[in-house]
Amino acid sequence: MASLPLLIEPQQLADQLPLANTLIIDQSKLETYQQHHIPGAVHLDFKRLQLGQKPTPGALPSLEDLSALFSELGLTADTHVIAYDDEGGGWAGRLIWALDMIGHHSYSYLNGGIHAWLKDGLATESGNNLPTASDYSVTQLQPGFALSKEEIVARLGQADFAIWDARSEKEYTGEKVVSARGGHIPGAVNYEWTRGMNPEDGLRINPLDDFRELLNGMGINQDKEIVTHCQTHHRSGFTYLVGKILNFNIKAYAGSWSEWGNDENTPITTGGQP
Repeated sequence: MASLPLLIEPQQLADQLPLANTLIIDQSKLETYQQHHIPGAVHLDFKRLQLGQKPTPGALPSLEDLSALFSELGLTADTHVIAYDDEGGGWAGRLIWALDMIGHHSYSYLNGGIHAWLKDGLATESGNNLPTASDYSVTQLQPGFALSKEEIVARLGQADFAIWDARSEKEYTGEKVVSARGGHIPGAVNYEWTRGMNPEDGLRINPLDDFRELLNGMGINQDKEIVTHCQTHHRSGFTYLVGKILNFNIKAYAGSWSEWGNDENTPITTGGQP
């Protein structure tokens, strides 16, 4: 199998199917998957990659649950994963982050997911594909792909650190309050996740050179350690993915605003961009 790029276009993938040692994971809504999916794709309910418990519902499940899930999906050390969804990359990006966290770094994101695939008129299939189970063991989570609340607090105000808030503008300013407190982490910059994809082009990621220039103007660039978050690290799955594609030193804050906004001891700022 030829090496697949991190960001793969629908036609690029279609030209190579079927691929050996490749696991195509669809995280669309189940009814969407059953109606039409990429040939050979298996379905993954995105909720299974979330802990789902307060105060950090967006954290990963236990090592045992992760081992069971990836064994059920048929992941092996030699498998290349192709991730996609039906929303432009939030859940797919979170899957890629989860793969980073378990130490599996052979993966691609299908640009635009099922929307781009359909827009390009490529063949689909319906129904359900059952994966061939494996025996995959997750023994530890890897450092270097996430920051904790405490680590972020320690980095606040440092020139080589940036926070990318992927929530809506009203959540960021504090006009819309979802946790006990509204607002944002001091110094964070806001670029709402769906602004980074093109609804006229099958939800593909915006042109990368333009995206890089825009982010650079916001202080998010290759010279900094960047952490990204939303409310539960779903929307910031997309921004984590973009950071990976742009070769940034990007990490995720899985606790996100669910943890930060519900902790009375964390600093908060309200209002517009810094």
